[in-house]
Amino acid sequence: MSQEAVSEQLGADAPKGLLQQMEELMAALTADLSQLDADLQSSADRGRTDASGPADPA
Repeated sequence: MSQEAVSEQLGADAPKGLLQQMEELMAALTADLSQLDADLQSSADRGRTDASGPADPA
C-alpha cells in the first residue's frame, strides 16, 4: 500500500492524533521527571542529615 493511500485512509484526524499522543507522552515524561527530582532532593536531604551525625552527641 502506498504512503498516499495510507494517508487517505487515516484522514485528517491522523496528525491531531499524533499531536495528542505526543502531548500525553510529554505530560507523562514531565511527571516522571518531577517525581525523580523529588526523590533525588529527598535523598540528598537525608544524606546531609546522616553525614552530619546526631545534633547532640551525649
